Amino acid sequence: MLFRTFSKLRPHVWRNGIKHYSKKASTKDVDSVAVSFNNRTAELRLSSTDFAQFADGCGVAQLGDTSVMVTVVSKTKPSSSNFMPLTVDYRQKAAAAGRIPTNYHRREMAPSEHEILTSRLIDRSLRPLFPSNYYYETQIVCNLLAVDGVYDPEVLCINASSLALSLSDVPWNGPVGAVRVGMIDNEPIVNPTRREMAASPLNLIVVAMSQNLVVMLESSAQNILQPDFLKAIKVGVKECQKIVQAISQLGKAKNKGKRDYTAVEIDENLMTAVRHLSEMRLKEIFQNTTHDKLSRDEAVKNVRVDVLDKIKAEIDSINIDVASEAFGAVCKQIFRDLVLENDVRCDGRSLTDLRDISVKVDLFKPLHGTAFFQRGQTQVLCTVSLDSPNSVLQVDPISMLTSGLKEKNFFLHYEFPPYAVKEIGRMGPAVRREVGHGALAEKGIRPVIPSDYPFTIRLTSEVLQSNGSSSMASICGGSLALMDAGVPIDAAVAGVAMGLITRYDNGDPKQIGEYKILTDILGIEDYMGDMDFKIAGTKKGITALQADIKIPGLPLKIVMETVMQACDAKSKIIDIMNRVINQPRIDKKSTMPVMELIEVPPNKRGQFIGPGGINLKRLLVNHGVQVTFQDDSGKYSIFAPNLEAMEEAKEIINKLISTDREPLLEFGGVYTAKIEEIRDIGVMVTLYQGMRPALLHVSQLDQRKVSDARVLNLEVGQEMQVKYFGLDPVSGQMRLSRKVLQGPSSLGHNLQKS
Repeated sequence: MLFRTFSKLRPHVWRNGIKHYSKKASTKDVDSVAVSFNNRTAELRLSSTDFAQFADGCGVAQLGDTSVMVTVVSKTKPSSSNFMPLTVDYRQKAAAAGRIPTNYHRREMAPSEHEILTSRLIDRSLRPLFPSNYYYETQIVCNLLAVDGVYDPEVLCINASSLALSLSDVPWNGPVGAVRVGMIDNEPIVNPTRREMAASPLNLIVVAMSQNLVVMLESSAQNILQPDFLKAIKVGVKECQKIVQAISQLGKAKNKGKRDYTAVEIDENLMTAVRHLSEMRLKEIFQNTTHDKLSRDEAVKNVRVDVLDKIKAEIDSINIDVASEAFGAVCKQIFRDLVLENDVRCDGRSLTDLRDISVKVDLFKPLHGTAFFQRGQTQVLCTVSLDSPNSVLQVDPISMLTSGLKEKNFFLHYEFPPYAVKEIGRMGPAVRREVGHGALAEKGIRPVIPSDYPFTIRLTSEVLQSNGSSSMASICGGSLALMDAGVPIDAAVAGVAMGLITRYDNGDPKQIGEYKILTDILGIEDYMGDMDFKIAGTKKGITALQADIKIPGLPLKIVMETVMQACDAKSKIIDIMNRVINQPRIDKKSTMPVMELIEVPPNKRGQFIGPGGINLKRLLVNHGVQVTFQDDSGKYSIFAPNLEAMEEAKEIINKLISTDREPLLEFGGVYTAKIEEIRDIGVMVTLYQGMRPALLHVSQLDQRKVSDARVLNLEVGQEMQVKYFGLDPVSGQMRLSRKVLQGPSSLGHNLQKS
């Protein structure tokens, strides 16, 4: 066992279904707790460790033999930003798996895609519960101590982070609990093993706090039906309550109070002044349905500048940053009130209306598959590239151990250039946001890709213009591009982003009174609202879900309503997509790659491959054709970028296989040569069928000095014995001789004859 502390904690005490470990018999000084789950043998162990005492908080979580340690440190001076500067760093340590990194330096380098996605997952689980006015830079570091290859560390990191924050003096309105929910035989199971997950059609992470309030959801699914999906969420929320209770009791046992911090307070008189100067103008902007994204943002910006100038002119000592924050608060409140009171959104839609959708496919003929998808002012261009199985995406060794996935033959790359939002910015490798959005879109489409598809599929989604929900537009456009490429997907997939605007009872953030769920949200509705709830799937079921909740917890009732409303919306979107293309293209394009299996007799594989694989390299360089030996069938797989290249390659391969192999000539060996041509300087001869004629020089024809080969009365087709002396080191030509085989008797006979 990794932590010897557990073996020393005697006796243990059960309270409310949670096992408490302490160094004394008393339960007041509890150091560790173990949480058990229904029908599961492995316990989740949470410990307030003695590690990293200089950190503000440190917690350890263990499930099976997988253990993680999380530390939290928060600065004591506020930052200059007007948002919560939270950084989460999750790093996979090769040492935790008993491995050595495979890179040149043999040490951990830049974070992998899996580490970035896990860091984002933890961030979204914790950020909503920080006080809204807490602007102190905070860092959470997740250290993978040990991994057993049975239980994954992602969910453990969320629980350990919740524990570390609860044990620290950092202001935070937690704790939260997190579980992974799988499904075996149509029944949800909590914290499944890696082997169980391989057979599960559902992979759902649920993060919840007390009172069954949902904080974060993340899921990929094999087209799960809506009732089964909702059931899994309920089971996950229920099991999270055990973890929340355990962390709360452990935090109370440590009894570490929260620090006092300085928060920027907005004077009520300032708020009143800002509202008086801006309210009517903002209402007019938000009710003007002719505005688009740019014109609305520009109009709000002009009001902001005008209001701040007037306030600054009246009050010389005003803090312009505080005044700007007051304007933002007023603007947000007016926007939300208009939706709550009128059930009409800023672009004139009702709560459940979709934006106008435009679809095009087969835009560029040379490409394997293309699609253009536009929803409102959000545009994406999706392209499909099909390549050989050698182009699969390799997974790093530690992610392979924790997930069981070795390589991916389908992957989606999401690109968000700065011009998509009329900005000037950096162009280069994908940033964290692009990695996260691409991974979500990939989860939404992957379940409909055939597992036995022979090609590697790379789907790219470039956002040309963005006004909200570009990741869900990527799913819609990606599905269309795959059908345009003729990939036999099971069904069309669509995605939609849902929003929420709430009003609390008596100002209590846990008591939501009035609320409105918004379908297909704009960028401003995401920014001003309380949730970004993305869901994707086919008409039959759900393939992916990601819920970013910005308020401290969402009741299960609202979650259920959102899922049902989103499923109705995605069905409508699929109907629109089906009008353009409703099934994978049957007639293949001329640019489509092809693949065939050929069988090469074992005795001819050497001449097929060539010395050092030279023949296969020539096929790749000259024709783009890749040849791979299949161990299971004993055949060669031939991949060609198009049918024409395949025909050329097969013609070359047939020549290589059908041509008899050149015999190996022995140095000093005597061979029968056939004269093919007679020249002044000698005769051209061949030693075997199919050989390129070689020169037998006149000086090597006879022991007599001969200046012209014709004087020897030789004829074309005549055969003679010659001796082989290898190849000339300079010219590379064969060195042959006839005269060395002529003895003295033959010389005298020739002299008499002459």
